[in-house]
Amino acid sequence: MSTHRTTLLAREEIAEGTMAFRLRKPEGFEFKPGQAIDVVLPTAAPDEQGTRHTFSIVSAPFQDHLVVATRMRDSDYKRALRTLPVGAPVDIDGPFGSLLLHKDLARAAILIAGGIGITPFVSMLRQATQDQRQQQLVLVYSNRRPEDAAFLAELQQHESANPNFRMVATMTNLSTSSRAWDGQTGLVTGELVKGAVGALPAPIFYVVGPPAMVEAMRGTLNRTGVDDDDIRSEDFYGY
Repeated sequence: MSTHRTTLLAREEIAEGTMAFRLRKPEGFEFKPGQAIDVVLPTAAPDEQGTRHTFSIVSAPFQDHLVVATRMRDSDYKRALRTLPVGAPVDIDGPFGSLLLHKDLARAAILIAGGIGITPFVSMLRQATQDQRQQQLVLVYSNRRPEDAAFLAELQQHESANPNFRMVATMTNLSTSSRAWDGQTGLVTGELVKGAVGALPAPIFYVVGPPAMVEAMRGTLNRTGVDDDDIRSEDFYGY
């Protein structure tokens, strides 16, 4: 890893309680879809995790900027990030991480995301659409409500633009939503996953979300006959 000085270019709310932050892409900075960076705020008061936090990179390698996104819980770091002036300096360490799409294009990739765990998959899918990657990709995306589902509209656009990509989105607490939703509801079950996979050949599964969700999903996949060797996962703590 190496440290780069960059600047904040913009911020926006992308779902209820979730914000995205656009950073200048340092000269020569290269990464792979699915990798992460540490974002260091020199002026932030340290919270329980210090003045740096790890974020998956949302933007794709072909884009000329970097984007990270996070749930905005009430911590010293998140408050400092929320109020950071546009143009302020930021340090980033990285990239790092091995949550990368496998190279065997004949094997499908089943991406399972809970909440803000969607971020590394957005990078993967942006790049796959840009490259017209010849690999079957299926995203199973779980949120409480449509209001909480970051990047949902963009992901629906990728479905239209990429014939090799399909999304199954489900909402687990629709009764508290003020938005219309005519898609799947309920938790991600083994039956839902099997239906999403269909007859795709020898898929490899990627699971990203809160630790409890990742652990439960691994168990669900095991019970449907998926071997641990075909499951790759990443836990998101505190987001």
